[in-house]
Parts: sequence; structure tokens; C-alpha cells
Amino acid sequence: MTTLLDHQDSHVTTAVRGTVGHIAPEYLSTGQSSEKTDVFGFGILLLELITGQRALEFGKSANNKGAMLDWVKKIHLEKKLEMLVDKDLKSNYDRIELEEMVQVALLCTQYLPGHRPKMSEVVRMLEGDGLAERWEASQRVDTTKFKPQDSSSSDRYSDLTDDSLLLVQAMELSGPR
Repeated sequence: MTTLLDHQDSHVTTAVRGTVGHIAPEYLSTGQSSEKTDVFGFGILLLELITGQRALEFGKSANNKGAMLDWVKKIHLEKKLEMLVDKDLKSNYDRIELEEMVQVALLCTQYLPGHRPKMSEVVRMLEGDGLAERWEASQRVDTTKFKPQDSSSSDRYSDLTDDSLLLVQAMELSGPR
């Protein structure tokens, strides 16, 4: 998405463009787009591939709009990753690759854009280079000081993606999917 923007123009847009559910929280709230906005969307795409569910459909079926990311974080902490896997795969997947893919997705979907990896780093991590170090470093960061004081970041993101607040018409979305 960021490569499609004319960099001579402002990076601030008047209309949110992109796939709802994949849009980074900072883009929804400020309209500012960056490479890290795309990284967030890619992280959500990875989670959709793992779970076999679209981000917004997950929220509707679980009666928790915008809750996919919170659910994945919880399951990861509980070390029950098998609960994440697309049911159609049954047990036909590599558990180590699943763990690594979830870690990459969680790194990509960190709330603060500055904490997300660059896309070139994401590619290297998916190829098996540097993930362990990056993951370890992310776990040492005290994330409590980065959360908004009035509500959790996931609550704010959920509010921003709520159907009642974000009625994006198909014509407003940028380009084909």
C-alpha cells in the first residue's frame, strides 16, 4: 500500500483505504501510512492463513469483534498452538514451523509501528534467519509502558474496526484484492 502512495503528496489521507481487518491501528486513527502499516497487514494475513479464518469473520463468529489478535496472543502464551491451526489441516502440519509462523505474525502485529520488523526482515525470518534473536528481543521489551492508559491497545483497535464505526464502501477501497 505504501508504495502506491505518491510520496510528493502528503502521507495523510482523508479516506481509509485497505482491507478492513488488515489495517494497522495507527492508520485507522491517524490516516498516516508507512512500511510498518503494510507489515501489520501481512501479520494479520499470516494469522488468517494459520487459522483458516478471516480476521473480521473470526470476530463475528466468536462474538468478539476484532479479537483474533488477542485470541492468538492468549493461545500462544498458554502454549496451545494446535488450537490455532485451520481445522481442515487436522494434524498435517509441522509444529516447529507453526510456532515460528505465529512468532513472525505476532512481531508484525505489534501495536507500536516502531516495534514491528521491516518487510525484508520478515522475509528473512520466514526463511529461518534471525527469528530466534528478534523474538527473544521482543520478549525482553517491557510492553506495559507502551499501552494507552485509558484502555488496552486491542480494545482501541477493536473499537476502530467495529462495523458501526468503519463502514467502508467497496468503492472506497484501493484497487483489486
